[in-house]
Amino acid sequence: MPQIRDIKPQEIEAESFRMIEAELGPHSFTAEQFALVRRVIHATGDFAFADSIRFGPEAVTAGLQAIRAGKNILTDVQMAASGISKALLAGHGGRVICRVSDQESAELAAAKGWTRSEAAMELAARDNIGIVAIGNAPTALLRVMAMLAEARPGFRPELVIGVPVGFVNAAESKEILAEQPYPFITALGRKGGTPVAVAMVNALLRLL
Repeated sequence: MPQIRDIKPQEIEAESFRMIEAELGPHSFTAEQFALVRRVIHATGDFAFADSIRFGPEAVTAGLQAIRAGKNILTDVQMAASGISKALLAGHGGRVICRVSDQESAELAAAKGWTRSEAAMELAARDNIGIVAIGNAPTALLRVMAMLAEARPGFRPELVIGVPVGFVNAAESKEILAEQPYPFITALGRKGGTPVAVAMVNALLRLL
């Protein structure tokens, strides 16, 4: 029968991190990069992310600068918006924005033949976005990359976190992101998801 450990509630996270570090062993991440990788593993219980996560140039630094500058965080789904720590973000002046449920998004999606997440990215282009965090919709990630390629006025996020999960265009969209010259964080392959995107953003907030 499994032995249940007696551990104080306030010590659970620290002990979890210790166990992750011990099981993972040596790695090539910087200390700041590993803070994100460790929190993703903690959120998912999946050590495979240590092999699949990729960081673009100065990705962590860019994300921290965006938060310090009071810029907003754009998500593709409400679950991600709910999971990002508002308490940690509040002191820096930024907001979490998700427009997927807006009537405008529904109307634009219908008119263009897009997904609502894709339409929501377009509608938030001028919302002072510093970080884009996509964990669900590959179409949203593809739209963000297209907007950046077009040099859309007013839309210049410092960091794109793109970790959509699934089978249709999820892995492909992340492969494209991994080839971009601007700061990004992704997780190659089919695995990803909203909990991964949220874990990465919250790890950045905690680094501050």
